[in-house]
Amino acid sequence: MPFSLKSGVLACASSLLCVFAMQPAVAQTSFASDAAASKSADDAAKADYSRRQQAINKRTEENDYNYGVKEHDCYRKFFVNHCLDGARNEMREKRQVIRQDQLALDDEQRAERAKARDQQNAIKQAQYDADAPNRAATEKSNQQAFDDKQRQNALAAAQRNAEGPQRAANQKAYDQKQADYQKKLDDARARGVQDAQDRAQKADRYEQKQQDAATHRAEVEARQKEAARKQQEKAQQAAQEEQQRQEQLKQQQQGQ
Repeated sequence: MPFSLKSGVLACASSLLCVFAMQPAVAQTSFASDAAASKSADDAAKADYSRRQQAINKRTEENDYNYGVKEHDCYRKFFVNHCLDGARNEMREKRQVIRQDQLALDDEQRAERAKARDQQNAIKQAQYDADAPNRAATEKSNQQAFDDKQRQNALAAAQRNAEGPQRAANQKAYDQKQADYQKKLDDARARGVQDAQDRAQKADRYEQKQQDAATHRAEVEARQKEAARKQQEKAQQAAQEEQQRQEQLKQQQQGQ
């Protein structure tokens, strides 16, 4: 990173620390502008790293390309192996130089990231310290609200204790009312069951009476039919006997 860019970041962090440490109220107002300046410096640093990384990548690609060209050309020469060794050594030397530049860039980026973390932590700590009065006021307000809530709970508990006997009496009356209601409900259910059983028994008795009446009617009809049949048989027998008597009388008259 250029010296001026690093100095700007350090100056920004230093100014933030001073503002938060010496002027808490003013620090909150200037924090946005200082943070914007810090972000601008970070963006510039990232752009510089990106440009340098692209340059290293380009050098790597060019080195690999040049090695490929030289390797291809070596096969046209008489001392092929000697040519290949020379091209390979040149490629490796350039690759080593590029690797050293890459490691240096990586180390610089890691150091910058660590520095940025330290600066952010310092800024957060400064902001935390600057906000201490507000936190103290908030904690005091929260403590007061907690104390008020505790007093309200204590008053509510005392009121509940004072109303305990009345609540107990009300609860007892309510329980008795519920018990009475449940008893009436159970009695009504029991009566309903008994009424259903009585109706079923009455229906059974009525059905039995109907069956008995039908059976009696059938027996009466059967007896009447039997009596009619016997009466008809007697009449037929009497008619036959009368016919026989008339024939006998007729024969007697003819014989005289």
